[in-house]
Formats: sequence, C-alpha cells, structure tokens
Amino acid sequence: MTGSGNPPSSESENRVHQREPVPDRPEVGSVMRDAASRRVGRVMGLVGGRVQLRPLNGGCEWDAVPGDLSPAIQSDAMSAAVAEANAYAVSRWGR
Repeated sequence: MTGSGNPPSSESENRVHQREPVPDRPEVGSVMRDAASRRVGRVMGLVGGRVQLRPLNGGCEWDAVPGDLSPAIQSDAMSAAVAEANAYAVSRWGR
C-alpha cells in the first residue's frame, strides 16, 4: 500500500486514463486528439498559433488550437483509423 491508502495498481490505472497536458508547440509528427473536432491526426506543422493536423490515413489538414489537443492514446488512433476505413468503403462500394 502507498501512503494514500490505495494499492499501487489503482494509482497506476488512474494515470493510464488521464491525458497528459500538451505543450504550446506539439512536436511535428506526433499523433494528437483534437477535442474541439473530436478527430485524431498527425501534427504537420504550426502556423500563426494554430496546429495543423492531418488524418492518420491522409486527407485534408485542419487547424486546431493547441489548448484543444491532447496526446492520442492507442484507442483514439485505432478508432480514427477504423472510421476512416469505413468511410472509404462506403464511398467506394456504397452501403
């Protein structure tokens, strides 16, 4: 047990579900979750105080406010990839 009375496993589980704060200038190439648009993308650049993100499977970039970003966790990235694959399949073969 730790000093707080909780077993160490519960503390580590809580840390897994918390998102780390993002610096004002996320690193180009990092994968981020944009809370405002509810999308996940790769950082392509920073222009005029905005972060430019591109969907993981390619596509049009969008601008995000750095304060709306958090590092994407694995489930964010997987959900985004599945959604993009589904959208492609529907556009190519229909419903």
